[in-house]
Amino acid sequence: MTLELLNVSGGVMSAEGSLRDNTLSVLFAGTADSLSRSELETFVKQLHSEAVRLAVPTVAIDLRELEFMNSSCFKVFVSWLAQLRDLETSKQYRIKIRSNPSLLWQRRSLAALSCFAVDLVTIET
Repeated sequence: MTLELLNVSGGVMSAEGSLRDNTLSVLFAGTADSLSRSELETFVKQLHSEAVRLAVPTVAIDLRELEFMNSSCFKVFVSWLAQLRDLETSKQYRIKIRSNPSLLWQRRSLAALSCFAVDLVTIET
């Protein structure tokens, strides 16, 4: 199967997806702010659609190089989790987020995100 996910590059944020060993992986870098919100929203919608289409058990998100994410971009992730929770259990996938513990915003925000979908999200440092 082939991954049909357009990467985001240039600007203040980048997102690059890949499919290996039945895991959809995404590396985020830069800054997710009001300038990149629209691109992030489009990318996350495509990411979710691809994860469901490919029936992957896991989506691995690497945020270690994402310096900042504002609240409007964080809401994109919350909406994504809401869509995931609304899927039939058989179609749900798990999200593993690799974080950078030296970034305070990640420690605070990702802990809250994991509480939103305890059974679906794992935060790794």
